[in-house]
Amino acid sequence: MLDSPAVVRFDAAVDTWFDRLRGNVVADRVFYTASTLADHSLLWHLMGAASAVGHPKGFERALRLSLALGAESALVNGGIKALFRRERPVHEAVRPHNLRTPKTTSFPSGHASSAVMAAIILSEDSPLAPFYAALATVVAASRIHVRIHHASDVLGGAAVGLALGVAVRRLWPRP
Repeated sequence: MLDSPAVVRFDAAVDTWFDRLRGNVVADRVFYTASTLADHSLLWHLMGAASAVGHPKGFERALRLSLALGAESALVNGGIKALFRRERPVHEAVRPHNLRTPKTTSFPSGHASSAVMAAIILSEDSPLAPFYAALATVVAASRIHVRIHHASDVLGGAAVGLALGVAVRRLWPRP
């Protein structure tokens, strides 16, 4: 399925589009920074903590997000990736910035999954919802830009994150 001609063409087309941005100092810095900050969902835990400041139920909300992120990571990295075992994109050139190379397989993107799920949870009744969505988009796209994931990995991760975010909102109402 992931090695079908249509998926391979789609991944190649998106990768070619990103080639226009690669090497641009600003784009490289933005995407590499976003990718690194989102390692282990750190960015999302920090966003949860920041959104909790000054709110009477802030600690419970931040804890809910962190627990959901832990469950998402276990499901994606410990379960779903094992079902697909997709190879990561081959990249032998020197990267312009340091980047941790994941030990897990490629499909689905855990960064995209956690980003979308966190944005959905953080956006509940928040005026910052567009900001969270934009940040999640940058984090997800960063994985293609830095050549750690195929575009279809990112779409798969985003779909998982969407399903999990909606499930968390329905099954575990916000404090």
